[in-house]
Amino acid sequence: MARLAIYGRLMRYLQPYWLQIVLAYAAMFFATLLNLLIPQLLRGAVDRGLEEHNAAILFTAAGAILAVAVVRGVAGFFQRYFGEWLSYRAAYDLRNDFYTSLQRLPFAFHDQAHTGDLMSRATGDITETERFVGMGLMELLSTVLLMIGVVTAMLLMDLRLALLALIPLPLLLVSTVRFGMTVRPQSRHVQDQLGVLSTTMQESLTGIGVVKAFAREPYEFEKFDRDNSIWFRLREGLIRLWGNNWPFFTFLIALSNFLLLFFGGPMVLEGTITVGVLFAMISYVLMLNGPAQRLGFLVNAAATADASASRVFEIMDTPNTVAERPDARPLPQPRGQVDFEGVSFGYRDGLNVLQDLCFSAQPGQVIALMGPTGSGKSSIINLIPRFYDPVAGRVLVDGVDVRELTLDSLRGQIGIVLQEPFLFSASIAENIAYGRPTASQAEIERAAAAANAHDFIVSFPDGYATRVGERGVTLSGGQKQRVAIARALLYDPRILILDDSTSSVDTETEYIIQQALQALMQGRTTFVIAQRLLTLKHADQILVLEQGRIVQRGRHDELLAEDGLYRHIYDLQLRDQEQFLANDHDQHNPTQPVPRLPARVAGNP
Repeated sequence: MARLAIYGRLMRYLQPYWLQIVLAYAAMFFATLLNLLIPQLLRGAVDRGLEEHNAAILFTAAGAILAVAVVRGVAGFFQRYFGEWLSYRAAYDLRNDFYTSLQRLPFAFHDQAHTGDLMSRATGDITETERFVGMGLMELLSTVLLMIGVVTAMLLMDLRLALLALIPLPLLLVSTVRFGMTVRPQSRHVQDQLGVLSTTMQESLTGIGVVKAFAREPYEFEKFDRDNSIWFRLREGLIRLWGNNWPFFTFLIALSNFLLLFFGGPMVLEGTITVGVLFAMISYVLMLNGPAQRLGFLVNAAATADASASRVFEIMDTPNTVAERPDARPLPQPRGQVDFEGVSFGYRDGLNVLQDLCFSAQPGQVIALMGPTGSGKSSIINLIPRFYDPVAGRVLVDGVDVRELTLDSLRGQIGIVLQEPFLFSASIAENIAYGRPTASQAEIERAAAAANAHDFIVSFPDGYATRVGERGVTLSGGQKQRVAIARALLYDPRILILDDSTSSVDTETEYIIQQALQALMQGRTTFVIAQRLLTLKHADQILVLEQGRIVQRGRHDELLAEDGLYRHIYDLQLRDQEQFLANDHDQHNPTQPVPRLPARVAGNP
């Protein structure tokens, strides 16, 4: 993105606040004019007061300078207040837009993005931007305006002496521009490395359990120290660049004073100019000392803001590949029918993980998905709520292509219970009501009771107000799973997705969760991913996947009659257990039917 385009885009964040802009810039303009007036007051005091020994003129000039200082202080307050207000307001709006863009970006983006880098852009980069967009920009314009005013005033007082004194000024401007062009790419490298550093820290803290379990703290420190050292070296190079230029800027101002005294002193002695004129000239040049030094800071701030804003806009401009169509319509009277018509899908171009899938799920049916790792089970359930779009074919809900539906109405009818449920750092009640924040306490408790979660929740001292730790770490795996089921129950979707929801718990907890799932599945079209066949035995339709294709489909008994992948997995998991029950039954109860394997006996391979 071109530099001017970035600055123009940043300026648009100031446009809604025209009143504050008018007040801030009017105060800045007025304060700058008052600064230009002070050397003229000093000139009059020297030429008329000191040379004529007129104390009244000196007192009048002193009073005028004091009055100017007071008024300038008031103007400076308004300049500072509204300038800072604009800075933080623009940063507030930019941060909101950035966060909104992140929320709207598809799963494909988040699959590749690093959380630490995104956090760095949302905090560090926007902070660097806010330093310039309001107060920094105003100070830059104030500096430029002051320099123009000083040059103009000096030229009007004495053209020849002014031209001599201003010889270093073009060199100062050229050096400043060159400094800005050099510092910009280095600032971008610093900000990029800060994103890398944030990612390293985020990953290490997120996986702190694994780090400690494998005693890898020294390795993680070494990795962080290495990334931190790279950041420091980049920042050190930026400091060195600044250090090399600042003394030169100060030298150019001192050179102007030298030229004034060297050529102006003899002119005063010759009577060509007055002492007051020379004094005013020196005052104007000294007045440039602060702005010249600030100019380097401001150019640095502008370059850093440019680099930081480009990183922020880079995310905001990322195209949304599953954006809602302008003519999208809501899902009318959802029933829960799902159809896949010739669906192919891949996370990368040319590498499809699903190949020409066709199946239909009728309202209220339970569809089980099984197959080896990488067979495409999770990809199927990701296409139903339109987390991704297929590269070929159609996914239909109630006979309508999901790409023609509004995302809110589609996802508002789909509930998901994941293998590793995510809970927010909030109360248990807030986590259950996440999908329906307006739900009453009674509704929350009914959902928790149906999910077999009410008893353990009320056993906590704070009950439903108990706050869970980050990602729910203060709850056990089974407790988190039941809270997630209660959340889905309260959401009351027509389509339910269960992603291997009982694979990581013990058999007793699995039995409790299975009871909760039975309540959750009533009257809903349910897609179940499970590795344990006991979870799938009563499904209306079992889809057996291998390498992205459906290699078998049918009910449990039908698939057992075939010599295929399902029969092979059954032989590994359940045949021995069921045969053991049958033999034991024949020995003790030869006239009674063989009992079924209970759900609580989860078939561990």
